Amino acid sequence: KSIGPGSPVVTPAPPPARPLPPSQAAAKPPVAATFNGTLPGQPLRRRLKADDDPFGPVGDYAGSFLIKGAVELNGGYDSNPGRIATPQASGFYKVSPELMVTSDWDRHALVADLRGSFTGYGHDFNNPGSGVTSAPRNLDRPDFDGHVDGRIDVTRDTRLLGQGRLIVGTDNPGSPNNLFGLQKFPIYTQIGVSGGIDQTFNRLQVTAIGSADRRTYQQSVFTDGSTEPNNDRNFNQYAGTGRVSYEVLPWLKPFVEGQADTRQHDTAVDRYGYMRDSNGGYIKGGTSFELTRLLTGEASIGWAARTYSDPRLLKLEGLLTSASLIWTVTPLTKFKLGADTSIDESPLAGVSGVLTRTYTAEVDHDFRRWLTAVGKFTYATYDYQGSGRSDRFNSLEGNLIYKMSRQLWVKGTLRRDQLDSNVTGGSYNATVVMLGVRLQN
Repeated sequence: KSIGPGSPVVTPAPPPARPLPPSQAAAKPPVAATFNGTLPGQPLRRRLKADDDPFGPVGDYAGSFLIKGAVELNGGYDSNPGRIATPQASGFYKVSPELMVTSDWDRHALVADLRGSFTGYGHDFNNPGSGVTSAPRNLDRPDFDGHVDGRIDVTRDTRLLGQGRLIVGTDNPGSPNNLFGLQKFPIYTQIGVSGGIDQTFNRLQVTAIGSADRRTYQQSVFTDGSTEPNNDRNFNQYAGTGRVSYEVLPWLKPFVEGQADTRQHDTAVDRYGYMRDSNGGYIKGGTSFELTRLLTGEASIGWAARTYSDPRLLKLEGLLTSASLIWTVTPLTKFKLGADTSIDESPLAGVSGVLTRTYTAEVDHDFRRWLTAVGKFTYATYDYQGSGRSDRFNSLEGNLIYKMSRQLWVKGTLRRDQLDSNVTGGSYNATVVMLGVRLQN
């Protein structure tokens, strides 16, 4: 039939397609990938972070918490485990577990850091001391330092801070605080909590923290079977700390910090008739900084003081230094510097307390990613206010760490400790050799 002018043009329908053979029908045309390696319709894949430590622990996730655990098993030789003038050498073992739990939240934070150790010698010692310092017959001792830190982000500029902590330990071997004729070290336990607020006003940051701590001692057990309570050493401490800092530059943040505290003992007077309650505090100023990530940390200087209820106990005060610096010399070498000052309690008759200053320098160098050498030097001073005793301590330590895998490290340690005292018989020196393994996850 002819189509006249004005009639619509009709396109004839194409013939039906011939069915494909089964082998060709099953094959699908390839789908082109996008420039970022994903298929159309798929969400973008997040790029993995660079692994700075290929032999570091990875950990496991439990919900939104990352859990990392480790334990170090060490054995070695100590030429003077009692830290006395007339030493008696011995072998020893040391078990050191660790646990780190970190939250993975967009807001708020919760971190638990628990570290402990137990050092055992397996036998009693026959040397009771030099007449000035004393060593117990059983030198086994525990050590634990753990804390749980929390942060609640109320707003972008307001944060609530909290911490719970637990410390377990003994007096250091060689310390004059140890009584004569002890069977073992009395263990002390310190538990504490703190809470406060951190507020930011543009570049100005203000932090206020209140804290409460309690320290208690076990009774002393002597070699003859007798005991003596240490209630006069138990005390509660209440403190308030304030800090104001200002960000002058993105990498420079000066601050001023102060603390006031009071210590109240369980007994009005100690075993020697002294009233040990005291009030103290400190004031310091410094800065935190971060220079292109090559030099980070903070350093400060100030003054610390403590006065006692008993007028016979002299006021204890002195210069306060504090620092925590990390210098990345090269990608393979790091230098760490630390400083700390504290006023510690002492049960000695007529002694107000011990002004302790500690300085540490450490160098870490990676010969290979799996082979690290660590050198550490420690220098400390102990001034016993009221007795005239002054001790100077130095320690030189070297470590070599062979990282066989992420889960297994082998570590060797060589350390030399030396204490020089102005009191006859108070000095000592010791050499420690230790070899162990670290198992981690």
